[in-house]
Amino acid sequence: MYVRRTLIASAIAMAFAMPAQADNSDDIAAVRKEIEAMRQNYEARIQALEARLKQAEGQAGQATAKADVAEPAAAPPAAANSFNPEIGLILTGHYANLKDVPNRHITGFLPLSPAAVGMNRGFSVDASELSLAADIDPNFRGQANLVYEDGTGATVEEAYFQTLRLGNGFTLKGGRFRSAIGYMNEQHPHAWDFVDNPLMYQVLFGEGYGQDGVQLKWLAPTDLLVEITGELGRGANFPGSDRNQNGAGDATLGLHLGGDVGLSNSWRGGIAYLRTRAEDRAFFGLDPAGTGLTGDFTGRSRTWLADFTWKWAPNGNPRETNFKFQTEWFQRSESGSLACTPCITGPYASEQSGWYAQGIYQFMPMWRLGYRYDRLDRGTARLNGADLGGTIASLADYSPSKHSLMLDWSPSEFSLVRLQYARDKSMAGLDENQIALQYVYSLGAHGAHKY
Repeated sequence: MYVRRTLIASAIAMAFAMPAQADNSDDIAAVRKEIEAMRQNYEARIQALEARLKQAEGQAGQATAKADVAEPAAAPPAAANSFNPEIGLILTGHYANLKDVPNRHITGFLPLSPAAVGMNRGFSVDASELSLAADIDPNFRGQANLVYEDGTGATVEEAYFQTLRLGNGFTLKGGRFRSAIGYMNEQHPHAWDFVDNPLMYQVLFGEGYGQDGVQLKWLAPTDLLVEITGELGRGANFPGSDRNQNGAGDATLGLHLGGDVGLSNSWRGGIAYLRTRAEDRAFFGLDPAGTGLTGDFTGRSRTWLADFTWKWAPNGNPRETNFKFQTEWFQRSESGSLACTPCITGPYASEQSGWYAQGIYQFMPMWRLGYRYDRLDRGTARLNGADLGGTIASLADYSPSKHSLMLDWSPSEFSLVRLQYARDKSMAGLDENQIALQYVYSLGAHGAHKY
């Protein structure tokens, strides 16, 4: 053993270090005898230590065997807060410098409600959100988002359950939730890259399309992202209406693909379809003289959406700098009957489209710069086969557009301050310079945002 060899070597070294007169034969014999005695002594001590080690190992083995047949120890008690939900609060608001425009709307499109268009003037509290979420048990998770917005008060934006262990790539969601169609629709307003959402979403859904229903999502077990989503819902939100019926009032189907390109780039693209129906869906508008008029629409609505997103970050690390490009396009067709007071009533049909594209560049930690361009195509809107532009001025043949430029500062992941300038031409006859200053603050727990 190593110890034995070391001791013997040490003794030999001591022997060679003795004075020269020890080199005679008697001294050599004495040294050899002393070395032998030391060797025997240390061998005996090593054997004793080895015996003690063997005995200790045996006792440890017996203890392990007894533990194997003993009853298992009781699990440690759960933490006092293990059943408490994750609670988060989002505070958002803005100041906007806008023109005082009566009956503000996006020309050529329904709905024509000012509540669905852009920002409020002056100081406003925007969609401040209280969220609660927790795992219900190993099979389900629940989440609720309560939103307070200036002018509308408190509402239940989301309240749903979601499966955790359905298996085979499937996830089921039920309750009230933001639909998975498109790219931005699932994002809450505090996650937007600009103060307001694109014109496309304003004419399609107002803020976003919400479901009261069920959603089934399947994620394929492939390296390439393949995600298929289907939903059945009540269909009470625009462009549908609440019809108080059994069964599903709307249906959606969506496909998303995505993946990585090297270490620094990733992408996601998709297409989605929404089918719904409206019954006495109210609207208001203006006649050529600027007088208000009201009406309602009954019929079917079909919407196609396509989206594409590209992200870049050096070696996949977005902390220092990164860039995101995103774009979405829609086409919506509606057919049915339009009743208007005091204008004519009859068969109505429309075919409309629009898109936006934006780029967001984080040029240094905490600072981002972004630009967005919006464009809508009014397409066709006919009543009794005749263009509606001459009857309802707010449905005139016009192509709304908007340029938006923003700069935001995020000193941490919990706070953001954003300055935005926009050149808005969404309403016929209006060419408006808009300036807005926004804050977004997050308190408590808050889940990660989607890709």
